[in-house]
Amino acid sequence: MLKKGENLNMLEARHIDLEIEQPGEEESLFLLRDINFCVPKGHFMAIVGPSGCGKTTLLKTIAGIKENTDGAFYWEGRDLAEEGDFEPNEIGYVPQFSIAYEELTVDENVENAARLRVSADEDELNELIDSVLEETGLAEIADRRVAMLSGGQKRRLSLAMELVSRPKILLCDEVTSGLDPRSEREIVELLHDLSLRDGRIVISVTHSLAQMALYDSIMVLVRGRLAYHGEPRTMAHYFGVEGVEEVYPRLQLREPADWAASWLKHRSDYYAALEKCYVAKFAAQGVEPPAPDGDGAETEPTPGFGTQLIVMLRRRFSILFRDRTQLLLQLAMVVVFPVLVALFSSKGQEQLLRLTDRAGNDIAVEIQAQQEQAEVRAKVGSAVSGIIMFEVILLGLMGSNNSASEIAGERLIMEKEKFAGASPAAYVSSKAIYLTVLVLIQSLWMFAFVQFFWPLRGNPLNHLFYLLLANAAMTSVCLGISANCKTAAQASLLSIYLVGFQLPLSGAVLALPDSIERLTQPFISAYWAWSGSISGLDNEVYKAVSSIVQTAFSPAALCNGVLLAHIVAGVVLAYVGARRTRWE
Repeated sequence: MLKKGENLNMLEARHIDLEIEQPGEEESLFLLRDINFCVPKGHFMAIVGPSGCGKTTLLKTIAGIKENTDGAFYWEGRDLAEEGDFEPNEIGYVPQFSIAYEELTVDENVENAARLRVSADEDELNELIDSVLEETGLAEIADRRVAMLSGGQKRRLSLAMELVSRPKILLCDEVTSGLDPRSEREIVELLHDLSLRDGRIVISVTHSLAQMALYDSIMVLVRGRLAYHGEPRTMAHYFGVEGVEEVYPRLQLREPADWAASWLKHRSDYYAALEKCYVAKFAAQGVEPPAPDGDGAETEPTPGFGTQLIVMLRRRFSILFRDRTQLLLQLAMVVVFPVLVALFSSKGQEQLLRLTDRAGNDIAVEIQAQQEQAEVRAKVGSAVSGIIMFEVILLGLMGSNNSASEIAGERLIMEKEKFAGASPAAYVSSKAIYLTVLVLIQSLWMFAFVQFFWPLRGNPLNHLFYLLLANAAMTSVCLGISANCKTAAQASLLSIYLVGFQLPLSGAVLALPDSIERLTQPFISAYWAWSGSISGLDNEVYKAVSSIVQTAFSPAALCNGVLLAHIVAGVVLAYVGARRTRWE
């Protein structure tokens, strides 16, 4: 084994273990056990093995997505755990899932990746983007939307989005899975070419054994153990089979520990042969093998918070206007919901016009008038309370729709961008600004439309203020839920439940028992928006609402504070959720 710092021209793994606890079991489970290998710069390696052998786990451990429990990785002579991990621009990771937005074009996705990862002026960025598109064979379809691409073209796009930072190590997880034989060979040939440029190490996890001859070396894993790492042409001989397709069945004939022990005995001989092939590879190209960068090699800085925020915000609005289904849904809610409130408010408006505190001189007439006014007051109170709550609930529903899937729906893309150096703070801030625009449009239109058909007796700005807070509070809380859920479906379901419980738990229809009300009320934004709106009503209307509602109203200052707390809590929850690593 090489000693620390002896070779600055390779990636090395020394005694890598990854151990996890098994619920209900005394012994833990080793996903990786005593993995040792060396990969020089400019090398193209495949990691193969039966399903569940640890291929993707090893790749994620190299990337730092999963943390090994023992052993160490060395890169350019430095211990990555002790002396600083990979810089975002040193390593590229291409996962199995798509990392592109399907509403955008190929060029737009690559451009966004470049602007999030590379600090350069406009001319340099454009030159870089054009170069990467040409390098990956995507230049001719640069204006095509991702949704229209074939499987092979999407894999090329994923590679292009990683190559914008010119990584020294490129890790690819099953990038050929599901492709036809021709497309698979084209992708493997592309990866081979990429390993010849800039001294780049390319490591590809694959289940297929069809294109083994194109790799510089093959690593075979069996149940977390390393069974072989050498040239493709010697693999069949090592396992005692006639063809590489017989290797997987052969692995089942011995225990993984036996395969690992056998490999240790023969490793030095196979590595010596591998080194000769490595030199021959570059000699065939007429170039020298890549020279080591040495300690302290500088990497390009990642763009700052402001740049990333602008890129993400512009991208989000582009997606909104490209996604016709989502855009039409937003427009439908903005148009239809206020109309529903206006329709239900017509009878309430008739009662408001009849509400008066005038009394006659005749006692009998006065008593009769008071009785009539009591009936009118009850109807007015019921109508006003119901209509305000109707507005609040509908805006809460809009807020839920705005943000329930906003982060959960693109969680894997966010994780990939974080891995590449994107700031979680910039990501959440872009979502907050985008959602603020939606909240303003929805709340202002709801207020203006309903106010035109049903002028509220009282302070209209107070009512507008609480409509804005109601929408913003629900939007923010659901964004926090979205950031902490595994899937968009899960986040949407929880957000719908949250909106559904707003009305019964607000106390606007039926007063809750005091013991329950004290527990639930702080979490019900609809109550605080409803209560705050009613506090700004005309005195007579306020009395009318008070006469039919058993739930006590809270002071405006308290309503403001609680709703603002909901907004802040939602943003903080979203940031905490965005910072968490959740690839699966």
